[in-house]
Amino acid sequence: MEESMAAFLPWLCIPFAGLLLCIAILPLVRAEWWEAHQPHMAAAWSLLFLLPFAAVCGAGRAAETFLECMINDYLTFIVLLFGLFCVSGNITMSGDLAGSPRINVGLLALGTLLSSWIGTTGASMLMIRPVIKMNAWRRRRRHIIVFFIFLVSNMGGCLTPIGDPPLLMGFMRGVPFFWSLKLLPVLLFNLVLLLTVFYRIDMRAYRADIAAGLKPDISRPGTEVKLRGLHNLVFLILIIAAVILSGTLPGLPAFRDAAGNVKGIPIFGEVRLGFPALIEIVMILLAAYLSFATTPASIRRENHFTWGAIQEVAVLFVGIFITMQPALMLLKANGAKLGITEPFQMFWTTGMLSSFLDNTPTYLVFLTTAGALGYSEGILTAFGMVPVKMLEAISAGAVFMGANTYIGNAPNFMVKSIADENGIRMPSFFGYFVWSLAILIPVFLVDTLVFFR
Repeated sequence: MEESMAAFLPWLCIPFAGLLLCIAILPLVRAEWWEAHQPHMAAAWSLLFLLPFAAVCGAGRAAETFLECMINDYLTFIVLLFGLFCVSGNITMSGDLAGSPRINVGLLALGTLLSSWIGTTGASMLMIRPVIKMNAWRRRRRHIIVFFIFLVSNMGGCLTPIGDPPLLMGFMRGVPFFWSLKLLPVLLFNLVLLLTVFYRIDMRAYRADIAAGLKPDISRPGTEVKLRGLHNLVFLILIIAAVILSGTLPGLPAFRDAAGNVKGIPIFGEVRLGFPALIEIVMILLAAYLSFATTPASIRRENHFTWGAIQEVAVLFVGIFITMQPALMLLKANGAKLGITEPFQMFWTTGMLSSFLDNTPTYLVFLTTAGALGYSEGILTAFGMVPVKMLEAISAGAVFMGANTYIGNAPNFMVKSIADENGIRMPSFFGYFVWSLAILIPVFLVDTLVFFR
């Protein structure tokens, strides 16, 4: 059974590739059809994986794989996105601050530094609407959102386990909480490089907009900024606390049974919804409810708040989470056989796979691989001793290179959807990938030479 399954797994990756191609191509050639049939396409590709998988491995194992993916991966993922989407939508910024190259550099820098302390998703949802609003007067602005995804939605999350889920998984497996602050020099180096490139691009676009007769509708530029709905920061902190608890509670004896498994509600077979995950879900949904209950609807109208972005992400990522299971199985089965023993190899392999797969299991596969190499010095983890340079490379690869594609990290697609809703024509899937190839890959090559050789 296992031998036939191993031979069959590569073929089962076809639905994942098919769904990615649909996401990349159909919005370009059949945009209206794609928008109306996204749920049907996600369901069709999911069934094209699940039905052959059930035929080879049995309906029971297929059901367990599906439920494990939905209950313990997708559910917590979408509830977190939903909570942050709701709370951030109830905070608005208004005033005389107009989008200019200097202002935009400051906003991107602020969002990047926030990401490690409220998470890349939290910082993205909190900052994206003010950035869009301040640049609403401009015609050339898609590059602003692209760099926002690069920095705020990805790289900024590298400094703490709160910042990005892979680092939270590392913390749960013995990596010290503040260890990832060692990545601060890499982050600052990349921040300076990318903001320098961004400033030059934005200045050229800004001058072109001014030359075309566009002007911000302000009376006293840069002198007055008003924030409404700030009490929602309390609910944002509640969501962050829920995420931290979900990472720490499983290690407590009260949440483990005699066999060392996390206690939870049985679902089917070996699948169960762990009590730590259930606590996280309840806290996040409570924060979202209280946010809506205590915030005037006028703030959401001012933010042009709609449910379209979260609906699109929820539908597409159901299909992505299901169809990527064979790729993750292959990675788990063969990760240790790839012969990856150097930091730069870990950086690029972890990073490129994290660009298309869930970066959390990818991080864990290569953390496990590094821990099994028999090193005697470094950071002691649940998988063994991992040298500092190796752990830096794995962590940076998983966090930084999630920026390479729209599906590389949870907030990327959300930011794109919100920008699209607000009239910004974002690059297509392949168009965005061209941006990352032209800008991010050279930066990562420099990172390799400076930090990971």
